[in-house]
Amino acid sequence: MIGFTFVCLEKLAMKLNTRFYTGLSAAMLVLSLGLAGCSGMTRQEKGTATGAVIGGVAGNVMGGGLLGTGAGAAVGGVIGHEVTK
Repeated sequence: MIGFTFVCLEKLAMKLNTRFYTGLSAAMLVLSLGLAGCSGMTRQEKGTATGAVIGGVAGNVMGGGLLGTGAGAAVGGVIGHEVTK
């Protein structure tokens, strides 16, 4: 019985480990493609994008849901655009 439990736990750990590394690989791919996409951006475009991301996160934390995230991203994008003029 103990041996069977150990084998099941070992298989579960291997599945979780595989999922973790698959997720990590996907995140690294998205990050590298995202950074490559920003290489040709002007300073103002980078400020707008940064403001939109920060505003989206803040909107989601404060308002929650899609509407809060979208409103926060819109406001953050405008603020980021204006600050980097």
